[in-house]
Amino acid sequence: MNTHPTIVLADDHVLVAQGIQKLLEPEFELLRIVPDGRALLKAVEECSPDVVIVDISLPLLNGLDASRQILKHNPAIKVIVLTMHSEPSFVTEALRIGVSGYVLKQSVGSELAQALKEVLNGNTFISPIVDNPAAHPHADEKTEEASEGFAHTLSLRQREVLQLVAEGKSIKEVAAVLNVSIKTVEFHKTRIMRQLGMRSAAQLTKYAIANGLIAIH
Repeated sequence: MNTHPTIVLADDHVLVAQGIQKLLEPEFELLRIVPDGRALLKAVEECSPDVVIVDISLPLLNGLDASRQILKHNPAIKVIVLTMHSEPSFVTEALRIGVSGYVLKQSVGSELAQALKEVLNGNTFISPIVDNPAAHPHADEKTEEASEGFAHTLSLRQREVLQLVAEGKSIKEVAAVLNVSIKTVEFHKTRIMRQLGMRSAAQLTKYAIANGLIAIH
């Protein structure tokens, strides 16, 4: 009987995912590798892994919002964010959601296995190179301000719509992905643009990139 901890990995870079797979074997069992946030939600529902390793900049649904949904429905699952983003705003948002680990991709070789062991033992692991907001005495006072770096003024549904629009999908395609009506998508898009004071799709895309909702590959 296999007693290795089970993992689902979400990363849209095939070479990165393959490299991580080699790092994890043979101590951990990689159940599935998925390329986007929506596939991750489905994989977690089907596989019930011990740990989810997730990139922030995932297509269709970014890693932080995917993690938020996973932990809401499966609080026992450990989530490790594996990302290029070292900005305090992203770390703050990840901790606020309840992730157990935050590892930078540049340190994956030396830190991922350690992070996995720590979170499986009930601890939190943050890459030493990252400025951990929780280490500061007035961290709570800075949380709201720092979290604004992750489109924090928008609701989850608004971020979902914004990400898909910024990825170049039509209103009809967005509606299909979210399983809602075209009218609902148009309503959300109008509200988003009004809230952010923007007038074009190009402005929305720029905002989405700056806030980590989409990545430039």
